[in-house]
Amino acid sequence: MKAILKDKVILITGGTGFLGQALATEILKFGPKAIRIFSRDEVKHYKFQQKFGENKIFRNLVGDVRDYDRLKKAMRGCDIVIHTAALKRIDMIEYNVEESIKTNILGTANLVRAALENEVKKVVFISTDKACLPVNSYGACKFVSEKIITESNFNKGDSKTVFTSVRYGNVIGSTGSVIPFFQKKIEDGEDVPLTDPNMTRFLITAKEAVHLVFNAIKYSTGGEIFIPRLPSFKISDLIGYLKNKSDAKNKIKVIGLRPGEKLHEIMISDVEAPRTVEFHNMLVIRSEIEKYQQNQKIYHYLKNCKKFNSREFSSEHHLLDAEGIEKFFGKRKI
Repeated sequence: MKAILKDKVILITGGTGFLGQALATEILKFGPKAIRIFSRDEVKHYKFQQKFGENKIFRNLVGDVRDYDRLKKAMRGCDIVIHTAALKRIDMIEYNVEESIKTNILGTANLVRAALENEVKKVVFISTDKACLPVNSYGACKFVSEKIITESNFNKGDSKTVFTSVRYGNVIGSTGSVIPFFQKKIEDGEDVPLTDPNMTRFLITAKEAVHLVFNAIKYSTGGEIFIPRLPSFKISDLIGYLKNKSDAKNKIKVIGLRPGEKLHEIMISDVEAPRTVEFHNMLVIRSEIEKYQQNQKIYHYLKNCKKFNSREFSSEHHLLDAEGIEKFFGKRKI
């Protein structure tokens, strides 16, 4: 990554958020020329500066991905763009769908236009498992955004810009994630709310998410979706682990599925599985548009990879038992 990032200008949209800060921390180690932190929230910019100090590598740019002109200006001279900015709260978005469309879909379209205009070398879009067979507005918007990113590789004309996506589950410790929420309930001695005893989810650490983004920057040639091999949990087992860790006696209160909530998350659908290959410790979904492009063999690095041999990649399967959860968190800080 040092050879790739050294002396480069990197823009991170939503850069003041949890993942943006994690990316900035790791990118800083590889000697970039500048890291531009793009976010609409000036208070978060201030907190970012407090955390990282007076480092001249960082450029704090106040702006919204809804504003094409601002994005275009912010992207001047950029080599790499990592697009993390999004409205993410599922419950809020279900009642504010139009706002989600403006940020998550139109904002992504703006980003693509600005990247092409500025001849950015590579764009990595941060997607979510909720984009796969979406049942809520957030997932639907991310699904459309993935399509925008993928299709942009095939309708960009002579532009050399590469657009690619990464897709993963819930990031441990991120804003609004379940573990801090459960921990607070346990500490306060309150009932721990559980939507359904059978609910399952994928979990990934911030460091693992950053590593996935780095792999997308390193290997992508256009239109792929990079997916980490993640274990999954029953949420009830996760609560049990957190209670045992604190020797707590909190009760679990089943509250039922909320609007837009799935019982299980799917990372790769049965439609995508035939186009998916195993690559190092990842799975890579090739673009379905690729086959319609004559004389284009863009995925040369996937040539000898083994095909993904499952019908789908769902959190309902690959579940860790109690011992597996202990080992998982034994290697990761929560």
